[in-house]
Amino acid sequence: MLRRPRRNRKHSHIRDMVAETNLDVNDLIFPLFFKEGVGIREEIESMPGIYRHSIDKLVEEVEQCLKLGLGTFALFPCIDDHLKDKTASEALNPEGLCPRAIQVLKSTVPEAILLTDVAMDPYSSDGHDGLVVDGEIRNDETLEILSKMALVQAQAGADIIGPSDMMDGRVGAIRRLLDEQGFHNVSIMSYTAKYASVFYGPFRNALNSAPKIGDKKTYQMDPRNKREALIEAALDIEEGADFLMVKPALAYLDIISQISSKFEVPVAAYNVSGEYAMIKAAHQKGWLDGPQAMVEALTSIKRAGADLILSYFAREYAELR
Repeated sequence: MLRRPRRNRKHSHIRDMVAETNLDVNDLIFPLFFKEGVGIREEIESMPGIYRHSIDKLVEEVEQCLKLGLGTFALFPCIDDHLKDKTASEALNPEGLCPRAIQVLKSTVPEAILLTDVAMDPYSSDGHDGLVVDGEIRNDETLEILSKMALVQAQAGADIIGPSDMMDGRVGAIRRLLDEQGFHNVSIMSYTAKYASVFYGPFRNALNSAPKIGDKKTYQMDPRNKREALIEAALDIEEGADFLMVKPALAYLDIISQISSKFEVPVAAYNVSGEYAMIKAAHQKGWLDGPQAMVEALTSIKRAGADLILSYFAREYAELR
């Protein structure tokens, strides 16, 4: 045999030398949950190793992560139920939990890049990403709320706005309002292909943001579809998105590959809470080597074409490296 591929696998240094995919800490974005209070760091039962922080503890977490080389953080507020209503009015409060957290982080750790979430569900008494009227998710009426929410976050100091709602036209509506108000340099990372997935369960438990009635299948994508993701990506780019995102990641590696190969903008993938929880649970049962499974899963996402990966494993991976 003239060709023996095993020759390139015979030593760890050679394997590293010819590796086609290299995952760096800079590729990772760490999602963080936070809530009202002081001195709070409570573990989320369905997401071992992930916590809800009060703002003071959130600052400590970000400071520690920066020392590990992590530089970008996705922020998810846990809103008290008494502040939720049908129009998500608390999302527009410049003194609300999320704007205050952004302001504190920017004043104490200005080098941290902050990605914020734009959707009604954390603030809505209905638990939906859009405005519910007579049992229907109203697309166009939701756009004004989402745009104003994005503006509040930009005014607080957000670096990247992440519309996760899957309403038609929301990227364009947000971009227009941000530009009108002078926030030309605030980026948009669109949740472009966000599928109606069962893998979001632990996240919704963490935020208490599950729908009170029905499901999200009229606006999140059908898991059976892939060409539709390309339509969504093309529309988001036309409307001004700076990044495209696929969510979830592991069950949608083909979608990541398609979008990254067809479009020139950076592609992110969200390694979601259910994907994280499965590996953690299997590790706790002794069924998998958790750290090795983590590295393999994250590498597969990068190999599929993701430039950036949002993952609850981000800090653990940074500590391992």
